[in-house]
Amino acid sequence: MKRLRHYGSFAVFLLLLALLWEYGAPLAGVPSYIVPRLSDVFATMWEEREALAHHAFITLREAVLGLLLSVIAGCALAVWVQASKLARRFVYPLLIASQTIPIIALSPIMVMWFGYEIWSKIAVVVLFCFFPIAVNTIDGFKSVDRDILELMRTMGGTRRNIFRKLYVPSALPSFFSGLRIAATISVAGATIGEWLGADAGLGTFSKRASGMMRADAVFAAVILLSVLGILLFAAVKWLERSFAATRYKE
Repeated sequence: MKRLRHYGSFAVFLLLLALLWEYGAPLAGVPSYIVPRLSDVFATMWEEREALAHHAFITLREAVLGLLLSVIAGCALAVWVQASKLARRFVYPLLIASQTIPIIALSPIMVMWFGYEIWSKIAVVVLFCFFPIAVNTIDGFKSVDRDILELMRTMGGTRRNIFRKLYVPSALPSFFSGLRIAATISVAGATIGEWLGADAGLGTFSKRASGMMRADAVFAAVILLSVLGILLFAAVKWLERSFAATRYKE
């Protein structure tokens, strides 16, 4: 009943937003080429379903590959920072300072380096996703219980065993928090990469539709991008629950 009330209230809220979108803009006198009706957007999604499915698959592939590379690179850097005082002193501050540079300003450089192939889009996704994964994992390593750490050292635990049985479990909640953030913004990274130069993907589709003043097609692409972000977020939540269930059984 709690879930029914929770999801029921959310469904009512979505319905109200949909009605506001459908009838609010026309009643306010907003032209359809600026804010189209929601029914027109869904009609366009149905008419362009094959093209949208093709472009959505390409964007999803770029986001997932970039997210996987971000996980590998972010976790590797976090382990290095945790294990090396030199890395904590010099590399970690540089990682924080790097976020003062607007990522979108670095995106054209990725296109210059990797060209207009898929790797430039993946590189932009990594720029977006690497930081939250790395920083959250580093913070997770810092959250270990010092009493347990000293106890394991006293009992003769090796660095490898301490890392595997103490540091990794302590860092998992923070890691998954960063991964959830990265999963949602990975789609944005892929889209920006496609805007800068690509021949396929939802970013390219929306860019072309905008040039033709087709607001309904642009909103259709935006809705699909939102759906992709939600799906990736849900996948990370499922993965987190699977890890938690596995550790509980152990």
